[in-house]
Amino acid sequence: MKRSLSNLDPSLRPFQQHRQPPWARALSRAAATFSRHRYPTSHVSFRHSWSYLTLSGSRHLYVGIPGFFDAFFGDVPGLRPAAQAVFDKCQGGDSPLYRLASGWQGWPEGAKENDVLSWFAPLTDRLLDLAEGHRPMSGIRRRPLAQPHQPLQGSTANRKLDIGFVDDPNAGVNSKCRWSQILIPGELKSNPSADKASKAWLDLGRYAREVLAAQDSRRFVIGFTLCGPFMRLWIFDRLGGIASEQFDINEDGLQFVSAMLGFLWMNEEQLGFDPTIVTVGDKRYIEIERENGKECLVIDRLIKRVRCVAGRATTCWRVHREGDPGTPLVVKDSWQYPEREEEGELLREATEKGVMNVARYFHHETVSVGSRDDDIRANVRKGLDITKATNYKPEKPMPPPSTTRRRASQRDRSSSSVGGRKRSLSCTCLPLPPSKRTCSSSPTKPAIVNRIHRRVIVRDYGKAIYKASSQTSLLAAMEGCITGYESLHTRAGMLQCDISPNNLMINEEDNDPSWRAFLIDLDLAIKENREKPSGSRGKTGTRAFMAIGVLLEDEMHSFMHDLESFFWVLFWICIHYDGPSEGRVVPQFEKWNYIDTEELAKLKKGEITEEGVPQWWEVEGSESKAVLGDERDTSGSTG
Repeated sequence: MKRSLSNLDPSLRPFQQHRQPPWARALSRAAATFSRHRYPTSHVSFRHSWSYLTLSGSRHLYVGIPGFFDAFFGDVPGLRPAAQAVFDKCQGGDSPLYRLASGWQGWPEGAKENDVLSWFAPLTDRLLDLAEGHRPMSGIRRRPLAQPHQPLQGSTANRKLDIGFVDDPNAGVNSKCRWSQILIPGELKSNPSADKASKAWLDLGRYAREVLAAQDSRRFVIGFTLCGPFMRLWIFDRLGGIASEQFDINEDGLQFVSAMLGFLWMNEEQLGFDPTIVTVGDKRYIEIERENGKECLVIDRLIKRVRCVAGRATTCWRVHREGDPGTPLVVKDSWQYPEREEEGELLREATEKGVMNVARYFHHETVSVGSRDDDIRANVRKGLDITKATNYKPEKPMPPPSTTRRRASQRDRSSSSVGGRKRSLSCTCLPLPPSKRTCSSSPTKPAIVNRIHRRVIVRDYGKAIYKASSQTSLLAAMEGCITGYESLHTRAGMLQCDISPNNLMINEEDNDPSWRAFLIDLDLAIKENREKPSGSRGKTGTRAFMAIGVLLEDEMHSFMHDLESFFWVLFWICIHYDGPSEGRVVPQFEKWNYIDTEELAKLKKGEITEEGVPQWWEVEGSESKAVLGDERDTSGSTG
């Protein structure tokens, strides 16, 4: 790693001529720990440390939006006349299912959950039977599933679902179902006052997250809440959740019938599945549009899918071209802010300029659904206006950070340190031209944001660096990734801005033509000499690996911040891993995932100071404890 650093851009060499910096000594101690101490095996993987719901509070949830039903149910063929015909039948006979004066027959007094479930499923089946002869096309019968006391399989938590719709006519109370089978989740509450963010809305949002995580081709999820007799219809997408106006199912029986038949009759695209991902026999394909026309890529396996609702929601698959299974490709789908520069364009430019050890470009596109670019506001949400929501509150504009204020805050912190000598390790970076902006700098934030569905395909496949088969392979891959970063910076003038364990890859397959070690993910990358803001919203990067200067917003983002992130990656791996698939949770560092950025910066400074020995450096020897902190180099040598 030191050799790679010394061989980087000449502007880095003065940094190497100083006495060994504190973080380098910390790295030496971490490496010693990594090589000498055998941590107990744990089943906790790195990604679990970062798995949390990206649906914070009610900020992303909007309800009472006019036109919701027509937008999402209006294009279900034959729904409106069929619903009217079924509702008319419900009011006929000596013992009608529905009476205008009292509502639905058998509706439970007090709307207790178990009683509502016992009422709901049989009524839905009855409505479907009454609709026979009115449905324009036949298909698999879809039915409700009520298992409020039985956790569904396929989740990292034992999460239960009140009620949902599945494509299995035989599903029953005792069926063992998975989240991958849930098409439409529902949340029941007996109290009408539970129709709010802290109760029913977020509960349904958690169900939607499980569905989105378990179904890799799902673009959005349709669902419903029923609080007492009051129902809302919902969709959850990569901006959050929006809902219809509230209606009383006992007063508006036709609306209830229309919603239930809509749930039962919607096709896969209307339910939120990506029509460019298709299944033919026992194979799945991703369809892309290239210069010579449509091409189908065979999906080998899912690599990862981020567990979230609102966010980029990155999904990656390993694929190959038909007839060429020996040459792997990686498809990456994500939902990006449209104002950000396209990752595909950056990758294409890097490849054309001969950048080494960075994933090589194959193809990129904006996914098209319904002959339109697949974005949230226009395509997924059908142009519905969230400013008409009953709970909409305009967000205050977010002006760009003031360079003057940033420098002033830096002076304040510097003057408060002992003798003014201490500084963040990122302060060793070279001054940047005045035209540069930090990654957190952006124009005034628009009141209503949008995301667009982008697809990038690269020609290099590997595994995350922390899964390396040996320490030697790990360090060699780290060196290769640093070489790739240097190449990206010097040949293409780009800063990657998100150095993290999952973005540093290693290829240990002898017959794989991919780079042996390489960088991926230019989602947050920026041109060093850009003339306009990057389009990012706030600090960019993965929190635990962000440079101290970036956390404090003291400095413009430079290559030195990314090099510091390489250090934090190796630091993290040394603490948390003892080999591939041998990880553990270290409670002391778990809070790095969520604490305030300034507090995190202070903790990071504490880890690299010369004074004191952190408790976690202590390891058990065969006969006594050895404190590796006492072995730090005090000679001033950088070798």
